Amino acid sequence: MAHVLAGILVVWIALDLLDANRGNTVVGWFHSAADWLAAWSIGLFNVSRDTFQVLLDYGVPAIVYVVIANLIASRTAARA
Repeated sequence: MAHVLAGILVVWIALDLLDANRGNTVVGWFHSAADWLAAWSIGLFNVSRDTFQVLLDYGVPAIVYVVIANLIASRTAARA
């Protein structure tokens, strides 16, 4: 599940960096979902370039979700 959440964030990063039309329904959905998933990290770091800001705002939570999910999975597998 965490990989799906990270995937949503990665898709949004790609859509934003490619300057996708935010008026499009699909793009809007990814934007809303990514904003909700990354709410805790948006603005955590401030950089001068928009590209790096998007990568930090949405990339950090994607990495955190995957790392936490993999840690939980490895510990669960170790106990089985």
